[in-house]
Amino acid sequence: MKKPWTFIVACVLMLSLILAGCSKGGNSTEGTGGDNTGGETPSGPVTISVFAQQSTDTDLATNKFSKLLEEKFNIQFKWTTVPFDGAAEKRQISLASGDYPDLYLLIPWVDRFSQTDLLKFGQQGVIVPLNDLIDQYAPNIKATLENNEYYKAMNTAPDGKIYGLTGLNECFHCSYPNKMWMNTKWLKQLGLEEPTTLDEFKNVLTAFKTQDPNGNGKADEVPLSGSTEPYGVHIIPFLMNSFIYNDDRTYLFMKDGKVDMAANKPEWKEGLAYVKSLFDDGLIDPGAFTQNAEAFKKIGDNADAQLLGAGAGMHPAIFVNTAVEGPYGKDYNAIAPLKGPHATYSTYNYPIDPGATFVLTNKASKDVQIAAIKMLDYLYTEEGALGGIYGEKDVDWRDAKEGDIALDDSLDALFATIPGEPGAEPRNSSWSAMAQYNQHKELRARQTQGTDIYGSDGFERRLQEATYLYEGQEPDAVFPHWALWIDPARADEASMMQTNIKDFIDQNALQFVTGSKSLEKDWDAYVQGLEALNLKGYLEIMQNAYDSSTISK
Repeated sequence: MKKPWTFIVACVLMLSLILAGCSKGGNSTEGTGGDNTGGETPSGPVTISVFAQQSTDTDLATNKFSKLLEEKFNIQFKWTTVPFDGAAEKRQISLASGDYPDLYLLIPWVDRFSQTDLLKFGQQGVIVPLNDLIDQYAPNIKATLENNEYYKAMNTAPDGKIYGLTGLNECFHCSYPNKMWMNTKWLKQLGLEEPTTLDEFKNVLTAFKTQDPNGNGKADEVPLSGSTEPYGVHIIPFLMNSFIYNDDRTYLFMKDGKVDMAANKPEWKEGLAYVKSLFDDGLIDPGAFTQNAEAFKKIGDNADAQLLGAGAGMHPAIFVNTAVEGPYGKDYNAIAPLKGPHATYSTYNYPIDPGATFVLTNKASKDVQIAAIKMLDYLYTEEGALGGIYGEKDVDWRDAKEGDIALDDSLDALFATIPGEPGAEPRNSSWSAMAQYNQHKELRARQTQGTDIYGSDGFERRLQEATYLYEGQEPDAVFPHWALWIDPARADEASMMQTNIKDFIDQNALQFVTGSKSLEKDWDAYVQGLEALNLKGYLEIMQNAYDSSTISK
Protein backbone atom coordinates (compact mmCIF):
# COMPACT_ATOMS: atom_id res chain seq x y z
CA MET A 1 0.00 0.00 0.00
CA LYS A 2 2.99 2.29 0.47
CA LYS A 3 3.76 2.77 -3.25
CA PRO A 4 0.24 3.76 -4.30
CA TRP A 5 0.01 6.29 -1.45
CA THR A 6 3.36 7.85 -2.41
CA PHE A 7 2.17 8.07 -6.01
CA ILE A 8 -1.06 9.82 -4.96
CA VAL A 9 0.82 12.36 -2.83
CA ALA A 10 3.17 13.08 -5.73
CA CYS A 11 0.25 13.60 -8.08
CA VAL A 12 -1.40 15.99 -5.63
CA LEU A 13 1.82 18.01 -5.31
CA MET A 14 2.24 18.15 -9.09
CA LEU A 15 -1.35 19.26 -9.57
CA SER A 16 -0.85 21.99 -6.96
CA LEU A 17 2.19 23.30 -8.83
CA ILE A 18 0.27 23.31 -12.11
CA LEU A 19 -2.65 25.17 -10.55
CA ALA A 20 -0.30 27.66 -8.91
CA GLY A 21 1.34 28.32 -12.27
CA CYS A 22 -2.03 28.83 -13.96
CA SER A 23 -3.14 31.19 -11.20
CA LYS A 24 0.01 33.26 -11.55
CA GLY A 25 -0.50 33.59 -15.32
CA GLY A 26 -4.20 34.39 -14.88
CA ASN A 27 -3.45 37.38 -12.68
CA SER A 28 -0.87 39.01 -14.92
CA THR A 29 -1.32 42.76 -14.82
CA GLU A 30 0.86 43.72 -17.78
CA GLY A 31 -0.88 44.73 -20.99
CA THR A 32 1.55 42.91 -23.23
CA GLY A 33 -0.62 40.16 -24.65
CA GLY A 34 -0.78 36.48 -23.71
CA ASP A 35 -3.72 34.25 -22.93
CA ASN A 36 -4.63 35.82 -19.61
CA THR A 37 -8.23 35.04 -18.70
CA GLY A 38 -8.52 37.66 -15.98
CA GLY A 39 -10.60 35.37 -13.77
CA GLU A 40 -9.65 37.23 -10.58
CA THR A 41 -9.28 40.89 -9.68
CA PRO A 42 -5.62 41.87 -10.13
CA SER A 43 -3.86 42.71 -6.87
CA GLY A 44 -1.77 45.49 -8.45
CA PRO A 45 -2.37 48.17 -11.07
CA VAL A 46 -3.14 46.90 -14.57
CA THR A 47 -0.66 48.43 -17.00
CA ILE A 48 -2.23 49.57 -20.27
CA SER A 49 0.04 50.62 -23.11
CA VAL A 50 -1.66 53.42 -25.04
CA PHE A 51 -0.94 55.16 -28.34
CA ALA A 52 -2.36 58.69 -28.27
CA GLN A 53 -1.97 62.10 -29.85
CA GLN A 54 -0.88 64.94 -27.62
CA SER A 55 -1.07 68.70 -28.04
CA THR A 56 1.62 71.07 -26.87
CA ASP A 57 -0.67 72.14 -23.99
CA THR A 58 -1.08 68.60 -22.64
CA ASP A 59 1.16 66.05 -20.94
CA LEU A 60 -0.90 62.88 -20.69
CA ALA A 61 1.60 61.22 -18.34
CA THR A 62 1.07 63.90 -15.68
CA ASN A 63 -2.43 64.98 -16.71
CA LYS A 64 -4.82 65.26 -13.76
CA PHE A 65 -7.60 63.36 -15.48
CA SER A 66 -5.17 60.58 -16.43
CA LYS A 67 -4.19 60.33 -12.77
CA LEU A 68 -7.83 60.29 -11.66
CA LEU A 69 -8.56 57.36 -13.98
CA GLU A 70 -5.47 55.46 -12.84
CA GLU A 71 -6.56 55.76 -9.23
CA LYS A 72 -10.24 55.10 -9.88
CA PHE A 73 -9.71 51.97 -12.00
CA ASN A 74 -6.46 50.62 -10.54
CA ILE A 75 -4.60 51.05 -13.81
CA GLN A 76 -1.26 52.40 -14.93
CA PHE A 77 -1.05 54.08 -18.34
CA LYS A 78 2.08 53.51 -20.37
CA TRP A 79 1.86 56.30 -22.94
CA THR A 80 3.25 56.47 -26.45
CA THR A 81 2.35 59.97 -27.60
CA VAL A 82 2.74 61.65 -30.96
CA PRO A 83 2.12 65.25 -32.07
CA PHE A 84 -0.89 66.08 -34.21
CA ASP A 85 1.23 66.62 -37.29
CA GLY A 86 1.77 63.25 -38.96
CA ALA A 87 -0.28 61.39 -36.35
CA ALA A 88 -2.09 59.20 -38.90
CA GLU A 89 1.15 58.07 -40.52
CA LYS A 90 2.70 57.26 -37.13
CA ARG A 91 -0.33 55.17 -36.18
CA GLN A 92 -0.09 53.25 -39.44
CA ILE A 93 3.64 52.68 -38.94
CA SER A 94 3.05 51.34 -35.45
CA LEU A 95 0.54 48.81 -36.78
CA ALA A 96 2.74 47.77 -39.68
CA SER A 97 5.74 47.22 -37.39
CA GLY A 98 3.87 44.72 -35.23
CA ASP A 99 5.05 46.64 -32.17
CA TYR A 100 1.70 48.19 -31.43
CA PRO A 101 0.04 48.95 -28.06
CA ASP A 102 -2.84 47.45 -26.14
CA LEU A 103 -5.01 50.47 -26.88
CA TYR A 104 -5.32 53.25 -29.42
CA LEU A 105 -7.00 56.30 -27.88
CA LEU A 106 -7.31 59.01 -30.52
CA ILE A 107 -8.62 62.52 -31.02
CA PRO A 108 -11.32 62.33 -33.72
CA TRP A 109 -10.39 65.42 -35.71
CA VAL A 110 -6.70 64.47 -35.74
CA ASP A 111 -6.88 60.80 -36.79
CA ARG A 112 -9.09 57.75 -36.47
CA PHE A 113 -9.36 54.17 -37.68
CA SER A 114 -11.52 54.16 -40.80
CA GLN A 115 -14.29 51.61 -41.15
CA THR A 116 -12.15 49.82 -43.74
CA ASP A 117 -9.28 49.73 -41.21
CA LEU A 118 -11.57 48.25 -38.59
CA LEU A 119 -12.87 45.52 -40.88
CA LYS A 120 -9.41 44.66 -42.20
CA PHE A 121 -7.63 44.53 -38.85
CA GLY A 122 -10.65 42.95 -37.19
CA GLN A 123 -10.71 40.10 -39.70
CA GLN A 124 -6.94 39.68 -39.25
CA GLY A 125 -7.40 39.35 -35.49
CA VAL A 126 -5.30 42.43 -34.73
CA ILE A 127 -8.32 44.27 -33.28
CA VAL A 128 -10.38 42.82 -30.43
CA PRO A 129 -14.19 43.03 -30.90
CA LEU A 130 -15.81 44.86 -28.02
CA ASN A 131 -19.29 43.28 -27.99
CA ASP A 132 -18.79 40.87 -25.08
CA LEU A 133 -16.80 43.41 -23.07
CA ILE A 134 -19.56 45.98 -23.49
CA ASP A 135 -22.26 43.45 -22.53
CA GLN A 136 -20.42 42.39 -19.37
CA TYR A 137 -18.61 45.49 -18.14
CA ALA A 138 -19.93 48.64 -19.83
CA PRO A 139 -23.61 49.37 -19.06
CA ASN A 140 -23.31 53.05 -20.00
CA ILE A 141 -21.82 52.31 -23.41
CA LYS A 142 -24.46 49.65 -23.98
CA ALA A 143 -27.28 52.04 -23.10
CA THR A 144 -25.88 54.75 -25.38
CA LEU A 145 -25.68 52.35 -28.32
CA GLU A 146 -29.18 51.04 -27.70
CA ASN A 147 -30.68 54.52 -27.43
CA ASN A 148 -29.03 56.09 -30.47
CA GLU A 149 -29.79 54.57 -33.86
CA TYR A 150 -27.16 56.44 -35.83
CA TYR A 151 -24.43 55.99 -33.24
CA LYS A 152 -25.12 52.25 -33.08
CA ALA A 153 -25.03 51.99 -36.88
CA MET A 154 -21.73 53.87 -37.07
CA ASN A 155 -20.09 51.53 -34.58
CA THR A 156 -21.57 48.19 -35.66
CA ALA A 157 -19.99 46.43 -38.64
CA PRO A 158 -22.17 44.44 -41.07
CA ASP A 159 -21.07 41.22 -39.30
CA GLY A 160 -22.55 42.58 -36.06
CA LYS A 161 -19.21 43.16 -34.36
CA ILE A 162 -18.07 46.37 -32.74
CA TYR A 163 -14.37 46.63 -33.61
CA GLY A 164 -13.95 50.07 -32.06
CA LEU A 165 -15.91 53.06 -30.84
CA THR A 166 -16.04 56.60 -32.13
CA GLY A 167 -16.74 59.55 -29.90
CA LEU A 168 -20.24 60.94 -29.46
CA ASN A 169 -20.25 64.71 -29.82
CA GLU A 170 -23.70 65.79 -30.96
CA CYS A 171 -23.04 69.39 -31.89
CA PHE A 172 -26.45 70.84 -32.75
CA HIS A 173 -25.27 73.77 -34.86
CA CYS A 174 -22.79 71.51 -36.68
CA SER A 175 -25.67 69.26 -37.75
CA TYR A 176 -26.95 71.98 -40.09
CA PRO A 177 -23.72 73.32 -41.56
CA ASN A 178 -24.95 75.13 -44.69
CA LYS A 179 -26.32 78.33 -43.22
CA MET A 180 -26.57 81.77 -44.80
CA TRP A 181 -25.60 84.79 -42.68
CA MET A 182 -26.93 88.12 -43.91
CA ASN A 183 -25.85 91.65 -43.05
CA THR A 184 -29.00 92.71 -41.21
CA LYS A 185 -27.55 96.17 -40.51
CA TRP A 186 -27.55 96.79 -44.24
CA LEU A 187 -31.09 95.45 -44.51
CA LYS A 188 -32.23 97.99 -41.93
CA GLN A 189 -30.31 100.85 -43.55
CA LEU A 190 -31.90 100.12 -46.92
CA GLY A 191 -35.37 99.52 -45.51
CA LEU A 192 -35.46 95.91 -46.69
CA GLU A 193 -37.16 92.89 -45.17
CA GLU A 194 -35.31 89.67 -44.55
CA PRO A 195 -35.68 87.56 -47.71
CA THR A 196 -37.75 84.39 -47.60
CA THR A 197 -37.88 83.48 -51.30
CA LEU A 198 -35.36 83.19 -54.11
CA ASP A 199 -36.66 86.35 -55.81
CA GLU A 200 -36.46 88.33 -52.56
CA PHE A 201 -32.93 87.04 -51.96
CA LYS A 202 -31.82 88.22 -55.39
CA ASN A 203 -33.45 91.60 -54.85
CA VAL A 204 -31.62 92.06 -51.54
CA LEU A 205 -28.26 91.18 -53.08
CA THR A 206 -28.96 93.61 -55.92
CA ALA A 207 -29.67 96.37 -53.41
CA PHE A 208 -26.43 95.57 -51.56
CA LYS A 209 -24.53 95.91 -54.84
CA THR A 210 -26.16 99.07 -56.16
CA GLN A 211 -27.30 101.19 -53.19
CA ASP A 212 -23.97 101.79 -51.40
CA PRO A 213 -24.98 100.40 -47.99
CA ASN A 214 -21.49 100.96 -46.55
CA GLY A 215 -21.82 104.65 -47.42
CA ASN A 216 -18.33 105.23 -48.82
CA GLY A 217 -19.50 106.30 -52.27
CA LYS A 218 -17.77 103.37 -53.95
CA ALA A 219 -19.24 100.32 -55.67
CA ASP A 220 -17.04 98.02 -53.57
CA GLU A 221 -19.68 95.94 -51.82
CA VAL A 222 -19.48 92.14 -52.13
CA PRO A 223 -23.12 90.99 -52.04
CA LEU A 224 -22.42 87.26 -51.44
CA SER A 225 -19.28 85.23 -50.78
CA GLY A 226 -18.02 81.92 -49.42
CA SER A 227 -14.97 79.68 -49.63
CA THR A 228 -13.90 76.13 -50.42
CA GLU A 229 -13.49 74.35 -47.07
CA PRO A 230 -15.94 71.62 -45.99
CA TYR A 231 -17.67 73.44 -43.11
CA GLY A 232 -20.73 74.89 -44.76
CA VAL A 233 -18.98 77.68 -46.69
CA HIS A 234 -20.04 76.57 -50.18
CA ILE A 235 -22.59 78.89 -51.76
CA ILE A 236 -24.42 76.45 -54.03
CA PRO A 237 -25.89 74.02 -51.43
CA PHE A 238 -27.91 76.67 -49.56
CA LEU A 239 -29.42 77.89 -52.84
CA MET A 240 -29.80 74.44 -54.42
CA ASN A 241 -31.89 73.32 -51.45
CA SER A 242 -34.70 75.48 -52.82
CA PHE A 243 -34.83 73.15 -55.84
CA ILE A 244 -33.59 69.70 -54.76
CA TYR A 245 -31.80 68.34 -51.70
CA ASN A 246 -28.05 69.01 -51.64
CA ASP A 247 -26.08 67.30 -48.87
CA ASP A 248 -22.84 69.08 -49.93
CA ARG A 249 -20.93 65.78 -49.64
CA THR A 250 -22.16 62.92 -51.78
CA TYR A 251 -25.07 64.56 -53.67
CA LEU A 252 -27.03 61.36 -52.98
CA PHE A 253 -30.49 61.05 -51.48
CA MET A 254 -32.96 58.29 -50.65
CA LYS A 255 -36.19 57.64 -52.51
CA ASP A 256 -38.45 54.77 -51.42
CA GLY A 257 -35.50 53.02 -49.81
CA LYS A 258 -33.33 53.39 -52.91
CA VAL A 259 -30.15 55.44 -53.24
CA ASP A 260 -30.32 58.04 -56.01
CA MET A 261 -28.23 60.90 -57.39
CA ALA A 262 -29.48 64.50 -57.13
CA ALA A 263 -26.96 66.13 -59.45
CA ASN A 264 -28.35 64.70 -62.70
CA LYS A 265 -31.97 65.70 -62.14
CA PRO A 266 -33.85 68.53 -63.91
CA GLU A 267 -34.24 70.31 -60.57
CA TRP A 268 -30.45 70.41 -60.20
CA LYS A 269 -30.17 72.04 -63.64
CA GLU A 270 -32.84 74.55 -62.63
CA GLY A 271 -30.95 75.34 -59.42
CA LEU A 272 -27.72 75.94 -61.33
CA ALA A 273 -29.57 78.30 -63.64
CA TYR A 274 -30.67 80.39 -60.65
CA VAL A 275 -27.14 80.53 -59.21
CA LYS A 276 -25.86 81.50 -62.67
CA SER A 277 -28.35 84.38 -62.78
CA LEU A 278 -26.84 85.74 -59.56
CA PHE A 279 -23.33 85.33 -60.91
CA ASP A 280 -24.18 86.99 -64.22
CA ASP A 281 -25.53 90.01 -62.34
CA GLY A 282 -22.32 90.35 -60.32
CA LEU A 283 -23.99 89.34 -57.07
CA ILE A 284 -21.62 86.44 -56.23
CA ASP A 285 -17.96 87.00 -55.46
CA PRO A 286 -16.03 84.96 -58.09
CA GLY A 287 -13.46 84.16 -55.40
CA ALA A 288 -16.09 82.24 -53.46
CA PHE A 289 -15.42 79.21 -55.65
CA THR A 290 -11.64 79.26 -55.28
CA GLN A 291 -10.57 81.09 -52.09
CA ASN A 292 -9.81 79.68 -48.66
CA ALA A 293 -11.32 80.82 -45.37
CA GLU A 294 -8.46 83.24 -44.72
CA ALA A 295 -9.23 85.13 -47.94
CA PHE A 296 -12.95 84.97 -47.14
CA LYS A 297 -12.30 86.56 -43.76
CA LYS A 298 -10.26 89.36 -45.28
CA ILE A 299 -13.45 90.40 -47.07
CA GLY A 300 -15.56 90.11 -43.94
CA ASP A 301 -13.07 91.99 -41.74
CA ASN A 302 -11.99 94.62 -44.26
CA ALA A 303 -10.71 97.53 -42.18
CA ASP A 304 -11.43 100.40 -44.59
CA ALA A 305 -15.12 99.72 -45.07
CA GLN A 306 -17.62 96.95 -44.48
CA LEU A 307 -17.84 95.00 -47.74
CA LEU A 308 -19.79 91.78 -47.19
CA GLY A 309 -23.54 91.53 -47.66
CA ALA A 310 -24.02 87.81 -47.01
CA GLY A 311 -21.72 84.89 -46.24
CA ALA A 312 -22.17 81.13 -46.35
CA GLY A 313 -20.90 79.25 -43.34
CA MET A 314 -21.62 76.97 -40.42
CA HIS A 315 -21.06 80.01 -38.17
CA PRO A 316 -20.16 83.67 -38.80
CA ALA A 317 -16.77 83.54 -37.06
CA ILE A 318 -15.49 81.80 -40.19
CA PHE A 319 -15.65 85.05 -42.12
CA VAL A 320 -15.89 87.88 -39.58
CA ASN A 321 -14.47 88.71 -36.15
CA THR A 322 -17.36 87.96 -33.79
CA ALA A 323 -15.56 89.06 -30.63
CA VAL A 324 -17.13 91.97 -28.77
CA GLU A 325 -14.49 94.34 -30.11
CA GLY A 326 -15.06 93.23 -33.71
CA PRO A 327 -16.65 96.11 -35.64
CA TYR A 328 -18.89 93.96 -37.86
CA GLY A 329 -19.50 90.79 -35.83
CA LYS A 330 -22.99 91.74 -34.63
CA ASP A 331 -24.22 92.58 -38.11
CA TYR A 332 -24.51 89.04 -39.50
CA ASN A 333 -27.54 86.92 -38.64
CA ALA A 334 -28.80 83.68 -40.13
CA ILE A 335 -31.74 83.62 -42.48
CA ALA A 336 -34.03 80.62 -42.90
CA PRO A 337 -33.93 78.31 -45.95
CA LEU A 338 -35.48 80.04 -48.94
CA LYS A 339 -38.77 78.96 -50.46
CA GLY A 340 -38.19 77.68 -53.96
CA PRO A 341 -40.22 76.16 -56.77
CA HIS A 342 -39.72 72.60 -55.54
CA ALA A 343 -38.34 72.65 -51.98
CA THR A 344 -37.36 74.58 -48.87
CA TYR A 345 -34.67 72.26 -47.52
CA SER A 346 -31.72 72.59 -45.20
CA THR A 347 -28.65 70.39 -45.36
CA TYR A 348 -28.45 67.93 -42.48
CA ASN A 349 -25.39 65.96 -41.48
CA TYR A 350 -25.04 63.84 -38.35
CA PRO A 351 -22.16 65.65 -36.63
CA ILE A 352 -20.00 62.59 -35.99
CA ASP A 353 -17.65 61.00 -38.47
CA PRO A 354 -17.56 57.20 -38.83
CA GLY A 355 -14.53 55.16 -37.83
CA ALA A 356 -13.12 54.59 -34.34
CA THR A 357 -11.00 56.45 -31.81
CA PHE A 358 -11.02 53.71 -29.13
CA VAL A 359 -9.52 50.46 -30.41
CA LEU A 360 -8.21 47.49 -28.39
CA THR A 361 -5.64 45.22 -30.00
CA ASN A 362 -4.72 41.57 -29.53
CA LYS A 363 -1.74 42.68 -27.42
CA ALA A 364 -4.17 43.46 -24.59
CA SER A 365 -4.55 40.76 -21.95
CA LYS A 366 -8.00 40.01 -20.61
CA ASP A 367 -7.30 42.11 -17.52
CA VAL A 368 -6.28 45.00 -19.76
CA GLN A 369 -9.38 44.62 -21.91
CA ILE A 370 -11.66 44.68 -18.88
CA ALA A 371 -9.88 47.63 -17.26
CA ALA A 372 -9.86 49.61 -20.51
CA ILE A 373 -13.55 49.10 -21.25
CA LYS A 374 -14.49 50.00 -17.66
CA MET A 375 -12.38 53.14 -17.96
CA LEU A 376 -14.10 54.04 -21.24
CA ASP A 377 -17.52 53.28 -19.77
CA TYR A 378 -16.84 55.96 -17.16
CA LEU A 379 -16.48 58.52 -19.96
CA TYR A 380 -20.06 57.67 -20.96
CA THR A 381 -21.32 58.85 -17.55
CA GLU A 382 -22.20 62.46 -16.85
CA GLU A 383 -19.45 62.75 -14.25
CA GLY A 384 -16.84 61.15 -16.51
CA ALA A 385 -17.86 63.23 -19.51
CA LEU A 386 -17.66 66.54 -17.66
CA GLY A 387 -14.36 65.67 -15.97
CA GLY A 388 -12.82 64.25 -19.11
CA ILE A 389 -13.84 67.05 -21.44
CA TYR A 390 -13.55 70.07 -19.15
CA GLY A 391 -11.28 69.07 -16.24
CA GLU A 392 -11.51 69.51 -12.47
CA LYS A 393 -14.81 70.33 -10.89
CA ASP A 394 -14.93 73.81 -9.30
CA VAL A 395 -11.68 74.66 -11.05
CA ASP A 396 -12.43 74.14 -14.75
CA TRP A 397 -16.21 73.74 -14.45
CA ARG A 398 -18.91 73.98 -11.82
CA ASP A 399 -22.44 72.82 -11.18
CA ALA A 400 -25.15 75.17 -12.40
CA LYS A 401 -26.49 77.57 -9.82
CA GLU A 402 -29.72 79.49 -9.45
CA GLY A 403 -30.13 81.98 -12.25
CA ASP A 404 -28.01 80.09 -14.77
CA ILE A 405 -29.73 79.65 -18.13
CA ALA A 406 -29.00 76.63 -20.31
CA LEU A 407 -28.03 76.86 -23.94
CA ASP A 408 -31.42 75.30 -24.65
CA ASP A 409 -33.51 77.43 -22.33
CA SER A 410 -36.29 74.84 -22.27
CA LEU A 411 -33.94 72.67 -20.16
CA ASP A 412 -32.48 73.17 -16.69
CA ALA A 413 -28.86 74.27 -16.72
CA LEU A 414 -26.48 71.52 -15.60
CA PHE A 415 -22.99 73.03 -15.57
CA ALA A 416 -20.91 76.03 -16.49
CA THR A 417 -17.30 76.21 -17.61
CA ILE A 418 -14.85 78.39 -15.65
CA PRO A 419 -12.57 80.36 -17.97
CA GLY A 420 -8.89 80.51 -17.16
CA GLU A 421 -7.00 83.68 -16.46
CA PRO A 422 -5.56 85.38 -19.56
CA GLY A 423 -1.97 84.27 -20.11
CA ALA A 424 -2.15 81.53 -17.46
CA GLU A 425 -0.28 78.26 -17.93
CA PRO A 426 -2.29 75.36 -19.42
CA ARG A 427 -4.10 73.50 -16.65
CA ASN A 428 -3.39 70.00 -18.05
CA SER A 429 -6.45 68.77 -16.20
CA SER A 430 -8.64 67.27 -18.94
CA TRP A 431 -8.47 65.03 -22.00
CA SER A 432 -10.59 67.54 -23.93
CA ALA A 433 -11.57 66.12 -27.35
CA MET A 434 -10.03 62.72 -26.52
CA ALA A 435 -12.74 62.29 -23.86
CA GLN A 436 -15.75 63.21 -26.01
CA TYR A 437 -17.49 59.84 -25.91
CA ASN A 438 -20.83 60.96 -24.55
CA GLN A 439 -21.21 64.66 -25.25
CA HIS A 440 -24.74 64.01 -26.40
CA LYS A 441 -27.08 66.72 -27.59
CA GLU A 442 -28.75 67.26 -24.22
CA LEU A 443 -25.47 67.48 -22.31
CA ARG A 444 -24.25 70.18 -24.66
CA ALA A 445 -27.62 71.94 -24.50
CA ARG A 446 -27.56 72.10 -20.68
CA GLN A 447 -24.34 74.09 -20.52
CA THR A 448 -24.82 77.57 -19.07
CA GLN A 449 -24.64 80.34 -21.65
CA GLY A 450 -25.02 84.10 -21.50
CA THR A 451 -28.29 85.52 -22.78
CA ASP A 452 -26.71 88.24 -24.95
CA ILE A 453 -26.04 86.36 -28.20
CA TYR A 454 -23.49 88.98 -29.22
CA GLY A 455 -21.73 88.97 -25.85
CA SER A 456 -18.46 87.20 -25.08
CA ASP A 457 -20.31 84.36 -23.34
CA GLY A 458 -23.27 84.10 -25.73
CA PHE A 459 -21.82 82.88 -29.03
CA GLU A 460 -23.04 79.29 -28.61
CA ARG A 461 -26.54 80.62 -27.94
CA ARG A 462 -26.29 82.68 -31.10
CA LEU A 463 -25.51 79.52 -33.07
CA GLN A 464 -28.23 77.56 -31.25
CA GLU A 465 -30.90 80.11 -32.11
CA ALA A 466 -29.72 80.35 -35.71
CA THR A 467 -29.89 76.59 -36.10
CA TYR A 468 -33.52 76.51 -34.96
CA LEU A 469 -34.28 78.13 -38.35
CA TYR A 470 -32.88 75.05 -40.11
CA GLU A 471 -33.91 72.26 -37.73
CA GLY A 472 -36.53 69.97 -39.25
CA GLN A 473 -36.17 71.45 -42.73
CA GLU A 474 -34.17 68.48 -43.97
CA PRO A 475 -36.10 65.95 -46.09
CA ASP A 476 -36.93 62.47 -44.86
CA ALA A 477 -34.83 61.16 -47.73
CA VAL A 478 -31.40 62.20 -46.38
CA PHE A 479 -28.71 59.72 -47.46
CA PRO A 480 -27.10 58.56 -44.18
CA HIS A 481 -23.53 58.19 -45.47
CA TRP A 482 -22.11 58.53 -41.95
CA ALA A 483 -23.78 55.28 -40.83
CA LEU A 484 -22.83 53.01 -43.74
CA TRP A 485 -20.05 50.44 -44.01
CA ILE A 486 -18.57 49.76 -47.44
CA ASP A 487 -17.55 46.20 -48.30
CA PRO A 488 -13.74 46.17 -47.77
CA ALA A 489 -13.31 44.34 -51.08
CA ARG A 490 -14.82 47.37 -52.83
CA ALA A 491 -13.78 50.14 -50.43
CA ASP A 492 -10.90 51.45 -52.54
CA GLU A 493 -13.02 51.30 -55.68
CA ALA A 494 -15.90 53.09 -53.97
CA SER A 495 -13.61 55.78 -52.58
CA MET A 496 -12.12 56.46 -56.01
CA MET A 497 -15.56 56.52 -57.63
CA GLN A 498 -16.90 58.88 -54.99
CA THR A 499 -13.97 61.26 -55.44
CA ASN A 500 -14.20 61.22 -59.23
CA ILE A 501 -17.97 61.70 -59.27
CA LYS A 502 -17.93 64.50 -56.69
CA ASP A 503 -15.08 66.31 -58.43
CA PHE A 504 -16.89 65.99 -61.76
CA ILE A 505 -20.10 67.42 -60.30
CA ASP A 506 -18.29 70.29 -58.57
CA GLN A 507 -16.21 71.21 -61.61
CA ASN A 508 -19.20 71.19 -63.92
CA ALA A 509 -21.33 73.17 -61.47
CA LEU A 510 -18.67 75.88 -61.46
CA GLN A 511 -18.44 75.83 -65.26
CA PHE A 512 -22.21 76.06 -65.66
CA VAL A 513 -22.48 78.91 -63.13
CA THR A 514 -19.61 80.95 -64.56
CA GLY A 515 -20.69 80.36 -68.16
CA SER A 516 -17.76 78.37 -69.51
CA LYS A 517 -20.34 75.65 -70.17
CA SER A 518 -23.91 76.16 -71.34
CA LEU A 519 -26.76 74.62 -69.39
CA GLU A 520 -28.75 74.43 -72.60
CA LYS A 521 -26.09 72.99 -74.88
CA ASP A 522 -23.88 70.98 -72.51
CA TRP A 523 -26.29 69.53 -69.93
CA ASP A 524 -26.90 66.22 -71.75
CA ALA A 525 -23.16 65.71 -72.22
CA TYR A 526 -22.69 66.36 -68.50
CA VAL A 527 -25.28 63.71 -67.57
CA GLN A 528 -23.62 61.25 -69.94
CA GLY A 529 -20.25 62.09 -68.35
CA LEU A 530 -21.61 61.11 -64.97
CA GLU A 531 -22.80 57.81 -66.37
CA ALA A 532 -19.37 57.25 -67.96
CA LEU A 533 -17.86 57.46 -64.46
CA ASN A 534 -19.91 54.34 -63.62
CA LEU A 535 -22.53 56.15 -61.60
CA LYS A 536 -24.67 53.01 -61.80
CA GLY A 537 -21.96 50.89 -60.17
CA TYR A 538 -21.37 53.52 -57.51
CA LEU A 539 -25.07 53.62 -56.63
CA GLU A 540 -25.08 49.81 -56.40
CA ILE A 541 -22.21 49.87 -53.89
CA MET A 542 -23.96 52.49 -51.81
CA GLN A 543 -27.25 50.61 -51.99
CA ASN A 544 -25.58 47.43 -50.75
CA ALA A 545 -23.97 49.38 -47.91
CA TYR A 546 -27.34 50.85 -46.96
CA ASP A 547 -29.13 47.50 -47.16
CA SER A 548 -26.53 45.85 -44.86
CA SER A 549 -26.64 48.67 -42.29
CA THR A 550 -28.59 48.48 -39.05
CA ILE A 551 -30.63 51.59 -39.92
CA SER A 552 -32.20 49.91 -42.94
CA LYS A 553 -33.62 47.12 -40.83
